[in-house]
Amino acid sequence: MSIKVIPLALAGLLSAVTVTMTTGVFAAGNIVTVQGGSAGGGVALGGTVVPRKEVTLSAQVPGRIEILAGEEGDQFDKGTVLVAVDEDDLLARRKAAWAELAGADAKLRNAGVQYSREWVSPYGGQSNDAMGGMPSMFNFFSSPARGMMPGGGSPGYDRHADLYTHGTEIEQARSSVTAIQARIEEIDAKLRDTKSLAPFDGVITRKMVEIGDSVQPGMPLLQFADTTTLQARVEVPARLMPGVREGMVVPAKLDVGDTRVSVRVARIFPVADATRHTVTVKFDIPQGAPAAPGMYIEVSLPDTNATEEQVPIIPMSSLVWRGSLPGVYVVSDSGSFELRLVRLGNRTSEDYVEVISGLAIGEQIQDSPPSAGSSGWNAGGGS
Repeated sequence: MSIKVIPLALAGLLSAVTVTMTTGVFAAGNIVTVQGGSAGGGVALGGTVVPRKEVTLSAQVPGRIEILAGEEGDQFDKGTVLVAVDEDDLLARRKAAWAELAGADAKLRNAGVQYSREWVSPYGGQSNDAMGGMPSMFNFFSSPARGMMPGGGSPGYDRHADLYTHGTEIEQARSSVTAIQARIEEIDAKLRDTKSLAPFDGVITRKMVEIGDSVQPGMPLLQFADTTTLQARVEVPARLMPGVREGMVVPAKLDVGDTRVSVRVARIFPVADATRHTVTVKFDIPQGAPAAPGMYIEVSLPDTNATEEQVPIIPMSSLVWRGSLPGVYVVSDSGSFELRLVRLGNRTSEDYVEVISGLAIGEQIQDSPPSAGSSGWNAGGGS
């Protein structure tokens, strides 16, 4: 038989034993003798089904929710606008920035004209009518006072100072233009941030806002996931990690009709949790399995430190149910049947199941008991 796992609640985890059937169950009429199977160590750990890809979209700018694409479970293609925040304030700021840019550009052009005029016509553009309107670059010859000015009197120095002043005005105007352009780019980036797009094909798994809600940067808006590929997220005790490796296939049980599947170790996180001393391990769940995000799943992992033991194995046909409690009819020393409640483990096959408690190897039980049977009726069939 293949390796199976028996869950037992222990210290918040589901510990288990691994069973390999070595002998059958011997029948004497409808009475069978409980046989055992050799057991090696193993552990069944509870985990959660999670999407392989999942994101939480958060607000990047303050505002009011204007667009909400759908509800939980609605599917959208990559690039679809899922949430949008109103952008009236940003559009007004962008319009004002463009107006400032036009003014700064006009100042830049004017500074360039002034620089060109100073270069062609020094000293403010004064001219000498006696010379036919030519630039008065020699006016200092007719102005003796110019040469007597402190620090002045040098036409070359004065002209250089005027050119430098106009050049500075050009650089200042150019800096203003660059700063306003950068502000417009910043506003454009924020305008893009008002819309949250689907990063991949998927469905909305959780919605935190409604249309009309006011949001601030960092507030979560909704969760979006690709539910076509699922994984099991399990916190594995550090002592079990020597027996876990990427790519290995282990048995698992879904919390849907006791469905059993095989899962593959997809990722082992490199750092253990310092508080719980566990390592996060993700397992790939085969497509088509009846699982959904948030469901409980139980994954069986080998325990290399556990010792072997024997556990009782009985036919499924010997079970009787009293409400939700399983039981079997055990043959007493007096030869009558007594109903005894048992705790079941995993099924070793379609026809046999493991017993965790309530029954011992070697006891005799009734196989396929009559539906009207009760404790105390005789094993030979009489009451």
